Amino acid sequence: MKSVHIDHLLQIFGYAGFSFMLALIVFPFFIRLIQRYKLTKKLREKTMTGAEAEIFKKLHAHKNGTPTMGGVVVIASVLCGVLLSWILSRLGITEISILDRGETYLPIFTMITVGALGVVDDLLNIRESSAQKGLSARIKFWTLFGFAILGALWFVFKLEFNSLYFPGLGNIDIGLWYFPLFVLVIIATAHSVNLTDGLDGLAGGLLLIAYSVFAAIAYAYNLPILALFCCMISAAIASFLWFNVPPAKIYMGDTGSLALGATLGVMAMMTNSLFILIIIGAIFIIETVSVILQLFWKKYFKRKLFLIAPIHHHFEALGWSETQIVMRFWLIGIVVGMLGVVLGLYRI
Repeated sequence: MKSVHIDHLLQIFGYAGFSFMLALIVFPFFIRLIQRYKLTKKLREKTMTGAEAEIFKKLHAHKNGTPTMGGVVVIASVLCGVLLSWILSRLGITEISILDRGETYLPIFTMITVGALGVVDDLLNIRESSAQKGLSARIKFWTLFGFAILGALWFVFKLEFNSLYFPGLGNIDIGLWYFPLFVLVIIATAHSVNLTDGLDGLAGGLLLIAYSVFAAIAYAYNLPILALFCCMISAAIASFLWFNVPPAKIYMGDTGSLALGATLGVMAMMTNSLFILIIIGAIFIIETVSVILQLFWKKYFKRKLFLIAPIHHHFEALGWSETQIVMRFWLIGIVVGMLGVVLGLYRI
């Protein structure tokens, strides 16, 4: 039994190392390619309420023209690792293939489909002649809704998921309520990560922590292939952060934030760890709530609650440096991440 676990660990670190090195090698070439074809970030000119984004433009004017769509390399390096595992298993060199129907089909499908949605959104945002910046919120919502419906169908009717773990109560059968809950989790996670992706290194660092937590939990729950997939994603994100820490040479764009956010939600549901997602995703939740409160205050009180939302920009407007905000949010992410691991292992 110990040799099996050691073999799993060796393959996990091996494939994770492959994804990390591949992304690290490809990113410099990708950045130059993006610069050559001028696929660079365009600052938003309007707030969510339609007003001029004056504070945002003042804070981030220096970032205009930075290469974006780094999520393409992250996703591609992970998928190359998946393909490599399938080839090596077919050749009989290894036993593990990440293309495991029970554990990774849906996460892989989610990463590819939502990533494709992000690519379209990024390309529309980049176009100088585009009347609006990227896809409309309505189109993104309903497209994500459609993907989430497909995922919920797979979970409920193919994998036969119908229970949810509640701390102190154990697994509770919620029947068909699992279906709308799954849809809500995927849409909410994708959008919350997308909203958090506003400062150099912020979303990437928090995603690295979150996926590392779910890698540990999946391995502890005897889901080694899912743990391997999470580790590969974490490794690819680590390579991205090498080029994304302040001052960023590239952004992940909606390609990365939407895809990695939605896939994170799937990981939580695959491991029956929704309550852990809520804990380790504390910053993502706070960012989303800050936007909701800002819109509510503007509509009903005719004034702003925050200087600018999401809340990381509010701290910027107060005079915090970008590095201070990112590092402090990372520290919070590490603390809640450790708490998530402890609570996850407590269930065993």
